[in-house]
Amino acid sequence: MTRTRDAAVATPVSTLRPVQAAAVLSVLVLFWQFFSAGRVLVGEDALGGHGAGAIALHVTTGLLLGATVLHGRRTRVWWPAALAAAVFVLTFVQAALGSAGSIVTHLPLALVITVGTVWLAAWSFRSA
Repeated sequence: MTRTRDAAVATPVSTLRPVQAAAVLSVLVLFWQFFSAGRVLVGEDALGGHGAGAIALHVTTGLLLGATVLHGRRTRVWWPAALAAAVFVLTFVQAALGSAGSIVTHLPLALVITVGTVWLAAWSFRSA
C-alpha cells in the first residue's frame, strides 16, 4: 500500500488549526499596532505600547511561520510558508525603520505586512 499526496492533502485540519490561531493572533496584534500608532501620531505618549506591540508582532508572526512550515510539510503546499517568512522578516525591517524615525517607509511597509497577514488568515479559514 502506498501513500499518495491526495491522502496527505485530504486531512490537513490538524496542522491548519495552529495556522489559523497564529494568523488570528497576528491580526489582533496588528489592530493594536494601528491603534497605538494613531495615538502616537496625535501626540500621545504611546511609543512604549507601540514598541511592545512590535515585539508581540515578531512573536506572533514567528508562530505563524512555524505553523505554516508544519502545514507545508504535511500538505506540500509551500507558498503560505514563503509568505509567512516574508511577513516575519518584514516585521524586523519595519521595527528598524520605526526606530530610525523613517515614517515615510514605516507606514507603507505596515500596510504590506497587514495585507500579507490578513491574506494568510483568510487563506487558512478558506482552506478549512
